[in-house]
Amino acid sequence: MQRRLTTVAFAATLASALVLSGCGDKSKDASGNDTGMEIAPLAQIDTNGNEVPANQESDAVDPAGDGKAKCDPISIAQMGALTGADAALGINMRNGAQLAVDQHNDANPDCKITLKTFDTEGDPQKATQVAPQIVNDKSIVGLVGPGFSGETKSTGGVFDQAGLVATTASATNPDLAKNGWKTFYRGLANDGVQGPAVAKYLTGKLGKKKVCVVKDDTEYGAGLAKAVIEGLGSANGADCQGDVKKGERDFSALISTITGAKPDTVFYAGYYSEAAPLAQQLKAKAPDVTFVSGDGTNDPQFVQQAGDAAKGAYLSCPCGPAPDKFKQAYEDKFKQAPGVYSVEAYDLATILMKGISEGKTTRADLLDYVKNYNGKGLARTYQWQPNGELQSSLIWMYEVK
Repeated sequence: MQRRLTTVAFAATLASALVLSGCGDKSKDASGNDTGMEIAPLAQIDTNGNEVPANQESDAVDPAGDGKAKCDPISIAQMGALTGADAALGINMRNGAQLAVDQHNDANPDCKITLKTFDTEGDPQKATQVAPQIVNDKSIVGLVGPGFSGETKSTGGVFDQAGLVATTASATNPDLAKNGWKTFYRGLANDGVQGPAVAKYLTGKLGKKKVCVVKDDTEYGAGLAKAVIEGLGSANGADCQGDVKKGERDFSALISTITGAKPDTVFYAGYYSEAAPLAQQLKAKAPDVTFVSGDGTNDPQFVQQAGDAAKGAYLSCPCGPAPDKFKQAYEDKFKQAPGVYSVEAYDLATILMKGISEGKTTRADLLDYVKNYNGKGLARTYQWQPNGELQSSLIWMYEVK
């Protein structure tokens, strides 16, 4: 009980200090009715599951700059799922990047930057058709994307060969940084960080004793599940690990295995489109089992689709919640709350445009600028290692309330 009170007290202090929202906005169901639930930030944690303080919004680099930037018309791109089952995640990123571009352009009449968006539907095969369109457009000097790990794996070599800096706001599979790409820069922690952090939080703060880890058949799901299992140690329920396929909706056999193993927690490594029905069916058969998932589920769509079964779920994310000023600007522009990865996409677009504003208007120059960048954003400090990983990576924990 003391652990739980400490977490709630921390969350209350953090919320009052930063007025954090984004994922913390009320969700609506399929009919547009308020569900009465929200994905509320609990704490930012390190790989040992310990709470650490968050960045302050006032310290972040402003995409507007000083308003004196000069450049010829130039473009940056955003690439990800804008349609399809997991489109909400890509739309969050597109909107975050677009907000940054608009704020820059409004303040800098002599340096107009265009954001060109490219839809992959989150499909690695479709992404291979999109990537050449981006690199063949000579007006594009930088990319916010790709979005998902699978599409990043299938296209990273294309961007590397073209010398086009690709800053992903959401692809978290750890192996992506092992490909030797010189243009790959990850704007958040990878699953090798997320997995152990969440595992330690579950077994430490939340006191969980047995966790069944279930994964989907994506690059993202495999990487995250592996990291969580390794971090759980003796709390890993080896007798109830499970696999699901993208598009699957009937989990009766899996849930039978889970209930037979008598865990206190299920961790799902995958996306909200499968997480929602899984959570519903799990709640119906084992209402006392805690449902936990990662950043692929951390979106209001999970709450909308899972309904009452979402309540009490814990969701992790390397992404940061939206602070107040950003949230207001986002809602004013898009008539909806920012979601997972919106802040990261905003920060990464800001970094690219800051480089352009400082005269880095070729692909080679902008790539070198990002390589040597060190600055604070809304979500975190951005400074990269040679392999494209951040120098410092932290995770956020959320709860559906």
